[in-house]
Amino acid sequence: MVAEDDEKQARLARVYLESEGHHVVVVPDGRDALEHIRRTTPDLLVLDVMMPRVDGLDVLRILRSSNEDLPVLMLTARSTEDDLLLGLDLGADDYLTKPYSPRELVARVRTLLRRTARRHQAGPSSVLSVGAVTVDPVRHLVTVEGRPVECTPGEFRLLAALADQPERVFSRQQLLQELHGIDRFVSTRTVDAHVVNLRKKIETSPGRPSRLLTVYGVGYKLTAGLDRA
Repeated sequence: MVAEDDEKQARLARVYLESEGHHVVVVPDGRDALEHIRRTTPDLLVLDVMMPRVDGLDVLRILRSSNEDLPVLMLTARSTEDDLLLGLDLGADDYLTKPYSPRELVARVRTLLRRTARRHQAGPSSVLSVGAVTVDPVRHLVTVEGRPVECTPGEFRLLAALADQPERVFSRQQLLQELHGIDRFVSTRTVDAHVVNLRKKIETSPGRPSRLLTVYGVGYKLTAGLDRA
């Protein structure tokens, strides 16, 4: 599904996605998007932020309260860090800043669908534990000191990669590979945005992290370290 109020952009997206073999439904605003999703449950949503009636950010808020598994690729004309953080925090899996290449859109959609298929086909796996943080890949569940923590799909993938190899330092590029695969085009700012949001959820003091640590000049690691006073 493509939710886009600009007819030219919507038509272009439809042509390129259909040429890739996808069946595409186009809706002009957020309200129509929500109504169609409730009726049809698409495999992926390409979601413009600036739309009439219900904007894309409100669509994300509503979706993530009831449909956490639907992959969402956000389209935005906004490029500030605050806008990026807000979209990712609300649960977008990926984003494109306008103007964008239609071929890039197709590549991002391909990657998101491939990753979703792998997740659905995956067999049982062990719960990952690093100190007080546990990550259950099968149930898509994160807990901190036994308390459930809600994570967006992107945050979950990043945390699972770190928890699978505790104390290992991952570069931003390596974590970007975990998030977006070999077809990635997105900036490493996405990794930083996810880290900021994860620290708010798993750290006692996000401004002085003791679990999800920055290794300056290299990247990030997850540790079982003690909380700081």
